[in-house]
Parts: sequence; C-alpha cells; structure tokens
Amino acid sequence: MASEKKSTFLAEFKTFIARGNVMDMAVGVIVGGAFSNITTSLINDIVMPLLGILTGSISFADLSLTVGSAVVTYGNFLQAVLNFLVMAFVVFCLVRAINSFHRKKEEAPAAPAAPPEPSAEEKLLTEIRDLLKERG
Repeated sequence: MASEKKSTFLAEFKTFIARGNVMDMAVGVIVGGAFSNITTSLINDIVMPLLGILTGSISFADLSLTVGSAVVTYGNFLQAVLNFLVMAFVVFCLVRAINSFHRKKEEAPAAPAAPPEPSAEEKLLTEIRDLLKERG
C-alpha cells in the first residue's frame, strides 16, 4: 500500500515536472532574481543618493536606533520597502501593458471576409443554369 502511494506520488511529480509551465516558472524565477538585482542597484545607486540630497545627505542605510546593546538598523528596512515598492510598480506596469495588449487583441476580431468575386467562368455557368431553369 505504501509503495503504491509512493509510485502514485512520483508519477504525479513526474507529470508536474514535465509540464511546460514549470519550465516557464523556473525561467521566471531566474529572470526575477536578475531583475531584483537591477532594482536594488536602481534604489542604491540612483534613488537613495537623490533622496539623500533632498533629506540633507542622510543615508537610509545609516539610520539606526540603539536599544540597550542591540542596534536596530531600520534604515535597511526602509530601503527594502522602497525596493519592494519600485519592483511592485514595475510589475504592475508590465501586467497592465500585457492586459491592454490582450484587450486590443480581443476587441479587434477579424472582419468576416467577403466571398470572392465569382470568376467569368462561374458567372457564365450561373447564367446558363438560370436560362435552363426558365425553359424547364
């Protein structure tokens, strides 16, 4: 009984892994990790220095609070929140653009094609048929 459950579990796992969407998910995770590095660099190298100018050269990473012997570096947390907000905004823009693309695709169904103009031969055959009907 246990080996039967084990083989069913393994068969289900094999089916799951064999699906294409698992590979898509893996690629998404890898690209997401790389995108996270780009977002972190954007925050650390561009946004934070500009915020530092506006706030009087305060670096968020340097913001901390000492409680007894513990040092609470809440500046790092603020920076992580800012990273999240930037990444969430970019993902929102991407999803919105993709949804807009899909809506346009759905809204513009192909117009039904008009039947092709009958050839001269078909017109002649139609006339002959109509004349035969009139006589008969």
